[in-house]
Amino acid sequence: MDRRSFLKNTALGGSAAAATSLAAPAYAQGNRTLTMVTTWGRGLAGVFDAAQKVADNINAMADGSLTVEVKGAGELVGAFEVFDAVTAGQADMYHGADYYFVGQHPGYAFFTSVPFGMTAQELANWYYHGNGHALHDELGQIFGLKSFLGGNTGAQSGGWYAKEIKGPEDFNGLKFRMPGLGGKALGKLGASVQNLPGAEVYQALASGAIDGTEWIGPWADEKAGFQEITKFYYTAGFHEPGAGLSIGMNRDVFDSLTPAQQKIVEIASAEAHQWNLAQFLNNNGAALQRLESAGVKTLEFPESVWDAFGAASEEVHQENMGDDLYKKIYDDYTASMKASSSWLQKSEGAYRAQRDRVLG
Repeated sequence: MDRRSFLKNTALGGSAAAATSLAAPAYAQGNRTLTMVTTWGRGLAGVFDAAQKVADNINAMADGSLTVEVKGAGELVGAFEVFDAVTAGQADMYHGADYYFVGQHPGYAFFTSVPFGMTAQELANWYYHGNGHALHDELGQIFGLKSFLGGNTGAQSGGWYAKEIKGPEDFNGLKFRMPGLGGKALGKLGASVQNLPGAEVYQALASGAIDGTEWIGPWADEKAGFQEITKFYYTAGFHEPGAGLSIGMNRDVFDSLTPAQQKIVEIASAEAHQWNLAQFLNNNGAALQRLESAGVKTLEFPESVWDAFGAASEEVHQENMGDDLYKKIYDDYTASMKASSSWLQKSEGAYRAQRDRVLG
């Protein structure tokens, strides 16, 4: 699919002509204003911070030549409309989790996270020193995008549930919020999977529209207030072991920047990726202690559930292997993950086990 065909077949593409006031870059005394739309409600802990960090980095380094204005979800377009808005030229760039856009191409999942996929460090290894960024770029070219990693949540929690999960059968009929390929895998176990923007999750859980949800991890989940509704919290999940967040810039807009400005966007995104990962990891431990002190019961899924997650996840991957680009990304991603994991397990993994044993 090329960009022209994509735009022709989207509602935003059809309305692009009516949005020329948004599509045209703004210039004022040599300063160009770029509009960033996001999949995040304004103020959502960590994820909106990552979007703002990218913008602040660009604004600081561009020395007056670029100004990025950040729009929260719903302020210009809806959370799940940002991809189409940027490809259609209604906005200049988006910040979001690319697995929200597996409907455009399932390969986008790899640049957020896939079930039983990479940790944050493994993702960084693949993206910055393997073929990850080049494959992200190859995928983006189909839709007229230039993409970069621009945040990372680290390992995400298994989620909040109204009752304990004792076996795979407990997912049958469960109304659960989980995006991406993880959600598709959960659907294989009989769950009724919902894909809701982050800003809508609390109300859906409180009203009973969903029976459970995953969001991010202790800090962001505490900020969202899920502990006010349910006390069963699974601290390890199969679906997002190191979730990357992405910048997607309209490729025509990116190509119109000077080489120096292009490098600024690249560096601003990469710095935000590391900064955001540290933000989540720095805050999660203390947040988990507060949740437990407030009566939240932290749990781990039994092995029978992990086995069911694994079988369902493999089935989802196999369903997408008919797409050549998906298979190309999957094969490269998997090879890099195995190589990174082998060393990390023998070095850092062994060290952590001994450190915990010695220090108690």
